[in-house]
Amino acid sequence: MRFLLSFVVLSLGLFVIAEPTVSPYVRREKRVRIPEGWSLKGRHHPDAIVPLRFALTQRNIDAIGEYLMEVSHPESKKYGKHWSAGQILERFTPSGETIEAVRAWLFENGFESNRVRVTPNKGWIEVFATTEEAERLLQTEYNVYSHTTGKEHLACYSYHLPSHIAPHVDFVTPTVHFDSRLTRRSESSDAQPARAVGQPGSGSSPKTTGGFAGSIASDLSTCDQFITLDCLRALYGFYYSPVSASKNSYGIVEYTPQAYIQSDLDMFATNFSQALYGKAPYMVSVDGGYAQAQYQGFDYNGESDLDLQYGMSLVTAAQEVTLYQVGDMVEGASFNNFLDAIDGSYCTFEGGNDPTQDGIYPDPYGGGYEGPEACGTAKPTYVISTSYSYNEADLTPFYTARQCAEYAKLGLMGVTVLYSSGDYGVAGNNDLCLNPNGTQTLGGKVFNPSFPGTCPYITSVGATMVPRGSTVYEPETACEEIIYSGGGFSNYFAMPEYQKKAVDYYLRNYYPDYPSDIWNSTGASRAYPDISANGANYVVAVDGQFILVYGTSCSSPVSGAMFTMINDARLAVGKSPIGFINPTIYSTRFAGLFNDITVGYNPGCGTTGFNATHGWDPVTGLGTPNFPKLLAAWLELP
Repeated sequence: MRFLLSFVVLSLGLFVIAEPTVSPYVRREKRVRIPEGWSLKGRHHPDAIVPLRFALTQRNIDAIGEYLMEVSHPESKKYGKHWSAGQILERFTPSGETIEAVRAWLFENGFESNRVRVTPNKGWIEVFATTEEAERLLQTEYNVYSHTTGKEHLACYSYHLPSHIAPHVDFVTPTVHFDSRLTRRSESSDAQPARAVGQPGSGSSPKTTGGFAGSIASDLSTCDQFITLDCLRALYGFYYSPVSASKNSYGIVEYTPQAYIQSDLDMFATNFSQALYGKAPYMVSVDGGYAQAQYQGFDYNGESDLDLQYGMSLVTAAQEVTLYQVGDMVEGASFNNFLDAIDGSYCTFEGGNDPTQDGIYPDPYGGGYEGPEACGTAKPTYVISTSYSYNEADLTPFYTARQCAEYAKLGLMGVTVLYSSGDYGVAGNNDLCLNPNGTQTLGGKVFNPSFPGTCPYITSVGATMVPRGSTVYEPETACEEIIYSGGGFSNYFAMPEYQKKAVDYYLRNYYPDYPSDIWNSTGASRAYPDISANGANYVVAVDGQFILVYGTSCSSPVSGAMFTMINDARLAVGKSPIGFINPTIYSTRFAGLFNDITVGYNPGCGTTGFNATHGWDPVTGLGTPNFPKLLAAWLELP
């Protein structure tokens, strides 16, 4: 958004927006080309209905980073004074001028008032237009595209807005966006989940080498081969029992068809955390989400089993863990569906779901969840960990900016949001890399950042490992076994002020020796990850057997458990939760409180990627948590 962040001026030339023309109209967005798997089917019928939705520019959104810094920076007098949802709604609601300008333009173009609807909290204006009307209004042409799965999608190549309307509209759907959710089922797919396993973006799930023979030592002697709870506690000094559990909860997000199996949780508990035997997470169903048992196997149970077995065990049986299970088996879900549920102002004020990307509820095609969409139905926990991601290039800049603003709002409310940074080094999910024209292929040479990892208002978590032959008392390295820690530099988001000193130091002393046309070398873009934690050789019970699991999917829930316990300690003495942690962890006050990782790389796109080195680096961030030091430092803050 214009409006949320200053987009980085790319040396890569991957997209063009708001290009002026000789007419009073300006180009708002333009698509590079049809994504892989899609083909042009033909023009949309001129009398068919197009559900146009205009995302209205929000007031004060340019200042959202400043507001967040005020409550998040340890030197601020307002540190920890988080906002209420009502304050956020009041501050960012689009202005009356914006609403009336767009309404007047629609009326002038022949849309009667009964066809123009402003959403309840004024975030969007909706109008059902014929194809002919929509094409005239936006100076475009609508086509129907067909996917190899049999699904169809409505899109245009580019669209335009009058120059006096453009400042009032962030973007319009459906238009150029090919971040398409394949929601409509083909006739032959009724028995299968709507999306590829590993929601929301395929390829972001953990990896495994399968089961293993032999037993696990009861001491710490085999942590270079098998990571268990004891290994993690020893690595990070994470010995803590909650004392204010009733005031706190730890949130973990899963997307159906990913689901845990209770017998797997019990198998893990029997061997490693007996107090949790028979205990299940507190499940919050979002848009029909449930612990499905129809499909089993690592692809369906691995992520959820991993997250809950380690998340629940590390915070102990005394602390409740909230499982947000998002989406049904048919429609699936996206990050926005979850955000709708935990923040009603996002659901209505921000405009609710984007039908090109998000699950739409009630299911418009039948067979899926037919209850009302979750809108402000779930309370956000103080820490929320998500081990799913997209490639930044999967989504449009406007879409990512709109969602990134919501993470900032959660931070303003005191919520710590963690996302795994990805498992393919400098490449994107499924090892896809960018081409100069913006497409993604296995043979691409341009580094492909992760989202939401590149959003400046979340904490991105990379992966480390205990090297073979080493112990938990020696330094870890970047993970280079089965997976590589995702990291690099955004092509969409500008560098936030809080990390400028750390990233400038890296670029000044360890500048990557790569051509400027394969990575964002401007020195002005958001860099990630922020921190890291172990991501290799986790012992996880999946479908009745212990297997070894790898990925930043391991690192994020482990980090979240530690931050949840830091919140516990602060809440116990009457202090606020830690909220958005990035300004604090990058501050001089917290220098040296993470274990610096100085060995390893994150290969991808035909290169060795970046290297881990002294200080922050785009492989392991600031390093791994030293829990006792972090706990003491956060307890000293107001």
